[in-house]
Amino acid sequence: MMAFSPFLHSKDSDLTSVTQPGFDKPYAAFLFDMDGTILNSTAAAERVWSEWAARQGLDVEAFMPTMHGSRAVDTITRLNLPGVDPVEEAALITRLEIEDVDGVVAIPGAAAFLATLPSDRWAIVTSSPLELARRRLQAAGLPVPSILVTAEDVKIGKPDPFGYKLGAERLGASPADCLVFEDVKAGILAGEAAGADVMVITATHAHLLETRHATLKDYTAVKVSRNGAGLLTISRAASAA
Repeated sequence: MMAFSPFLHSKDSDLTSVTQPGFDKPYAAFLFDMDGTILNSTAAAERVWSEWAARQGLDVEAFMPTMHGSRAVDTITRLNLPGVDPVEEAALITRLEIEDVDGVVAIPGAAAFLATLPSDRWAIVTSSPLELARRRLQAAGLPVPSILVTAEDVKIGKPDPFGYKLGAERLGASPADCLVFEDVKAGILAGEAAGADVMVITATHAHLLETRHATLKDYTAVKVSRNGAGLLTISRAASAA
C-alpha cells in the first residue's frame, strides 16, 4: 500500500529467500494484526471514515490513506482539528464501525491457516477497540484468540511497539522469537521496533509494496509445521512449489 525506502523490493514468489526471515524459520509464536492482515474491512472502514472526514471539512481523498493502521484516537489527534475532542470523535467512529460490518471478509485462506495454529501460540494485536475487533472477527468468520491485544491495552498505538511486546509477553515468548504479520507501515515499524521478524500481507494493497521483509498475498499457498520443541515454521504448500 505504501512504498518506504530503504526497503528492498519483495515479491510473493520469493517465498524462501534466505535474506527474508519469515519462511522456513522456527518461531515460538505468531502475532497478527487484524484489519488488512487476516480480514478485509476496508470498504466498511472507509464508508465510516469518509463520511466523518467530509463532516469535518477535510479533503477526503487526501485523508483516507492516512487512517489505516492506527488507533482512531491517534488518527484524529494528529489532525489537530479546532474544537474537536479526539476521544469523543473516536468513540463515535467506533460505534459506527461496529454497526457497519457489511463486506467484512476473511483474507483468503486465513481461517484455515489460523485453524492449524495451537491456541497458545498465536495472538492478535490490533489498533481496533475490543468490541469492534470481536465484531469484525465474527463477521469474517474468524476465531477470537485467547490473547487479543486491542486499543484499550495501549497508551500509544502503532508504530509504538508496546502492543506487540505485550502480545508476546502474554504468550510467554520473547518478541525476538515471534513472527509479526502486518499490512501497513505503522504496523511494520511496530513489529520491527519490538524486535520481531515481520511478514507483510499484501492482499488489500492497491499498489506494489517496497519492503525488505518477506511478503504474502494471502494464506492459500502456505502451511505451518510444528517441531518437537513446539516451534512453528511457515513454508510453501506442496501445491505452490
